[in-house]
Amino acid sequence: MIDAHIHAVSPNLPGTGPLAPLLLQPPAVVAAEIRREMQTSGVSMAFAMGAWNCGEDDPLGINTTLEIAEQVPGLKAIGIADPTRTDDAHFRHVEELLAAGRVVALKGYLGYLHFEPAHANYRRYYELAAKYKIPVMFHTGDTYSPRAKLKYAHPLGVDEVAVDHPDTRFVMCHIGNPWTLDAAEVIYKNMNVWADVSGLLVGTDEAFADDEGREAAVELSHAIQRAMRYSERPNRFIYGTDWPLAPMTAYRDFIFEAIPAEFHEQVFETNAKLLFRL
Repeated sequence: MIDAHIHAVSPNLPGTGPLAPLLLQPPAVVAAEIRREMQTSGVSMAFAMGAWNCGEDDPLGINTTLEIAEQVPGLKAIGIADPTRTDDAHFRHVEELLAAGRVVALKGYLGYLHFEPAHANYRRYYELAAKYKIPVMFHTGDTYSPRAKLKYAHPLGVDEVAVDHPDTRFVMCHIGNPWTLDAAEVIYKNMNVWADVSGLLVGTDEAFADDEGREAAVELSHAIQRAMRYSERPNRFIYGTDWPLAPMTAYRDFIFEAIPAEFHEQVFETNAKLLFRL
């Protein structure tokens, strides 16, 4: 099982805070908890988002994630595509990291950063992603910050860059929730677009198990199933949890029930292997 969307460090985005107190702990403590969660839930590989705006020595925000990954078998880093950076020196350093295989994907934090996907400042990231055959993941849908602007996070914005950059593969995180059907249309129309199912339900184990959590799980399951039917592309959906916002085991069980059994192998493993060229 591959969890394509977790956090090993605080994202350092405007208005988000650390996401969870655990992410403020030393790397060894975080690594131990990730190992435990992966082993308990049956996850063999997990991909962790980096942090934004980490300085000249860390242009993709991955240094701490890589330190944690040294202690967690199967953990890989996802670098941050920062649209506030346009200088050549930055992109030279980014390309060095991509050429060295230090990341499995790039991540654009739509909404949190007030840049649409088609903004010119993202273009060089798309070109590098195509060159090094890694996907670009986007936050899409509802945000975790009152300072975010939702118009930038709508999944329809991904359609424009999917058309203009046909050699780049794009992933809409969270299926654009609550605009899951709009996200499904973008997948249906564009062969180079995927979605992950992470972060649709968040909270503790107790929150997943109580009446409100179970009711939300049913509603979200219908939304996931409708998106998959509409897109006609079950091979374009990948599993992710958004841990530590959701426990890995509880979230696995939620998605296991939400996804039709015939698509379990694809969503939990095969689609990610193909997308990330594992």
